[in-house]
Amino acid sequence: MAQTEDDRRCPRCSTPYNDGQEYCLECGERLPARPSLITRLGARWRRHAGWYPGDWIWPALLALVVAIVAGVVSAVWLADDSSSANDTIVRTQVGPSTSVPTQTAPEPTTTAPTTTTPGTTVPPPPPPPPKPALVAWPATKGGWTIVLDSVPTTNGRAGAVGEAKQALRLGLKPVGVIDSSAFSSLHPGYFVVFFGIYDNEAEAQSHVIEAHRRGYREPYPRRITR
Repeated sequence: MAQTEDDRRCPRCSTPYNDGQEYCLECGERLPARPSLITRLGARWRRHAGWYPGDWIWPALLALVVAIVAGVVSAVWLADDSSSANDTIVRTQVGPSTSVPTQTAPEPTTTAPTTTTPGTTVPPPPPPPPKPALVAWPATKGGWTIVLDSVPTTNGRAGAVGEAKQALRLGLKPVGVIDSSAFSSLHPGYFVVFFGIYDNEAEAQSHVIEAHRRGYREPYPRRITR
């Protein structure tokens, strides 16, 4: 079935493209062979609302629905638990002929101070955990990742490495930098800052919301093949 003009848009920057076009002329993104479900949903959103916030809206909406359902379930469980506790009342009555035994407080126990025998060596404290470092993409592994940023190789690798270290400081890991020219699934000429190494697209898509929470506005899943 032929794609409509709204469906033929770059999944990254929404620039229209023609049938048979392989890369986006605006941002260099590799264009899908056919529109995905997210692309079709985005096109319908644009037709009805006239704008589109980005593909991140779908996992964000899903996470919101899951959070609402979890909150409702927790509220119902807490209400039932509180009701059961209020229904259980323990009554204790002491009759006139009942004698209440007198309890004697236990004698306080003393703990002998810890002494160090002369000549005993106190072990040093364990070393602090190593700081997180950038990772390299496995040489023989294909899979999926989340692209945080793409820096033209003409700008040098230092800028991309700085972006990756900033992602580590924000709490994302594993994070690394790859040269897109070494991978057939990527448009050549960029240093790509990636987050995560996943086996499939669904697994990568589920972590996009984590990158959004760290301040990245347009992270997107990408297949990585040699």
